[in-house]
Amino acid sequence: MTRTARLRTAHPALWAGSAALGAGALLCVLGWYGISGERYAERQLPYLASCTVPGAALIVAGAVLLVHGRDAVAALRVEELYGLLVAAEPADADASARPADAPVAVGREMLMVPGGTLWHRADCPLVAGKPEAVPVDGKLIASGELRPCPICEPADETG
Repeated sequence: MTRTARLRTAHPALWAGSAALGAGALLCVLGWYGISGERYAERQLPYLASCTVPGAALIVAGAVLLVHGRDAVAALRVEELYGLLVAAEPADADASARPADAPVAVGREMLMVPGGTLWHRADCPLVAGKPEAVPVDGKLIASGELRPCPICEPADETG
């Protein structure tokens, strides 16, 4: 199913939710108007039963439909962005490759990005494939200038 077709199926929930909210608000106003004109409680009950209660139910149903429709549209947008991200390839394949003179992390080597505050395992998604990532200087770790990455948790491996 294409993106536009999915968005068309999500929009009816938004339209139905808006319509239910509008109808519910109208019924509540009509019920309030009818109740306000009656002095006795037994004459107010028909307005309460026929307008106000169904109006409140329509407002709740409309809110649920609006939330569902907005969630569906948001999920479609995230899915589309993910598809664009996965499908995106660099224009020049050589530009994304690590330069020949850059150090390559091997085994349990730890990396950092110059100017960064974290140190990472070589396979951490935050530094993997980044040509600017360099091996960590043990002095920076010992001095506390660098913290272990919360994603790859390299502190467990340095022992």
